[in-house]
Amino acid sequence: MVYLPRKKFSDKPALVVELKWNHSAEGAIDQIKKKQYVKSLEDYEGNILLVGINYDKATKEHECVIEEWEK
Repeated sequence: MVYLPRKKFSDKPALVVELKWNHSAEGAIDQIKKKQYVKSLEDYEGNILLVGINYDKATKEHECVIEEWEK
């Protein structure tokens, strides 16, 4: 999923989010990078954050990793 800020909030970063279930948040970030999801934002001028979120079914806990994309 990609979230772009509204024009009146152009100082906020865009988000590239990958959701996982019973894997890892780091694995979600790796998938964003390997599959080059950020390419869809080539023309975007602002900052971009990569967000990996995992839900563990056994523990019913969420794990989140956020990384700033280096162009």
